[in-house]
Amino acid sequence: MEYYQRAIKQAEKFKGKIKVESKVKVRDKEDLSIAYTPGVAGVSLEIAKERSKAQDLTIKGNSIAVVSDGSAVLGLGDIGPEAALPVMEGKCLLFKEFAGIDAYPIVLGTKDVETIVSVVKSIAPGFSGINLEDISAPRCFKIEEKLQDIGIPVFHDDQHGTAIVVLAALANALKVVDKKMGEVRIIVFGAGAAGIAISKIVRPKELVLVDSKGPVNSNRLDINTYKKQVASHKNYFQVKDLEQAFKGADIFIGVSGKGKVDADLIRLMNQDAIVFAMSNPDPEIMPEEAKKAGASVVATGRSDYPNQINNVLAFPGVFRGLLNSHTKKVTEEMKQASAKALAAVVKEPSANKIIPDPFDKNVVSAISKTIMNK
Repeated sequence: MEYYQRAIKQAEKFKGKIKVESKVKVRDKEDLSIAYTPGVAGVSLEIAKERSKAQDLTIKGNSIAVVSDGSAVLGLGDIGPEAALPVMEGKCLLFKEFAGIDAYPIVLGTKDVETIVSVVKSIAPGFSGINLEDISAPRCFKIEEKLQDIGIPVFHDDQHGTAIVVLAALANALKVVDKKMGEVRIIVFGAGAAGIAISKIVRPKELVLVDSKGPVNSNRLDINTYKKQVASHKNYFQVKDLEQAFKGADIFIGVSGKGKVDADLIRLMNQDAIVFAMSNPDPEIMPEEAKKAGASVVATGRSDYPNQINNVLAFPGVFRGLLNSHTKKVTEEMKQASAKALAAVVKEPSANKIIPDPFDKNVVSAISKTIMNK
């Protein structure tokens, strides 16, 4: 693909996408004495007396770690830490460009849950936030759960960033088709990190979660704890097959893989159906096919179609707000409020405009202000 070759040439030219730059100059011995020894001891002693001062006296206050084991890289799968490094670099670049945050790519040569938890806890003193990235399910859930009390916010973007943007897009899509969240049935196709998080944040009348073996059922013996949590919720709609799931559904959200859904299934949905086929670069069903089958609003993860569901709409603003407010945890209230703020950036939603452009300057400020007020 053209973009693959251009990205390789860019990587060869620049040796990566980010670098560390000095904020102060070291031009002579006096500069050296202030920036390093003996002057630096004064700063260290201040922090030793009150550790919280590291927020204002060091880079910590504007820094996050982007941590991955490379086991679930979008569209590529388990490619390992070294191959995941360019993706983490890209994420750090976006943090800097969109929100002015200093982000550091940290790839780990282990998939062991306890080891990853231990490493993150050990590096936490140098950062004001942790962005977990591209870690496969269900390990990603366990890792995030075990890191909730380390004194700084831990945010798994594949889960919560995706869920925030999806919820925002849904809010506007429902306005377009004149339906209400509490009156619709949603199919979430894909039960990994994103699918589970989306299932938890949306609040429809009925919800069906589909994994690689079909609709998740609370009676199935092969589902993990996190799928059981979704299937045991009061709004869960128990079905046995895909036809039953799609018949009478209002919204399809795909986070599963290429070509998992065909036009015949979309035709089973209610009138004015909403289809979010988000697998990237190849969606569950192509937009033109979904529209031909009767969908009124269609979104994808691609930039060459209208309504791109892109996490860059969420994570820069979320972390900007977290860092500005010195928040220690990300709450459910913050996620819901972030989605509402993101949706509100689009003043007049239409079938081809349910979500802002990533380059809209209002996006980061809207979400960060919301986080700071929670």
